[in-house]
Amino acid sequence: MAEEGKPDAQLFQLLSNLLQQVEALTNQEEVELRSKIEALGLEVTKVPSKSTQQLDELEIAKELDKLSAKLDDVDEMISSTMAADPQVQSLLSGTADVWMPVITATSEERRNFTTSIADNTQQTNGQT
Repeated sequence: MAEEGKPDAQLFQLLSNLLQQVEALTNQEEVELRSKIEALGLEVTKVPSKSTQQLDELEIAKELDKLSAKLDDVDEMISSTMAADPQVQSLLSGTADVWMPVITATSEERRNFTTSIADNTQQTNGQT
């Protein structure tokens, strides 16, 4: 599994584990949340197609509006889940250092983050 070292893969593995814990604690299957996490995972790993045309400002604005709407949906989902279950809030707050950098990073920061993860893994493996 080459993707285990990628921040995206780590994030979505963490989200999956957290969801499993929530489901175990509540004895309820979170089908909608699971499907949204999977959809988000697919969305963030998509490689944009090479565009032969340059986007004008209006097209860029439309795309940004679409992305903003998706982020608003995710924010609403997280907020409502956190409000409904304090354990979810605790889990998300306790793991923010893992998922926030992935979500908020620029492409350059993500590349640097991937490099630092590889360095930490090599150091850890060298100590054992």
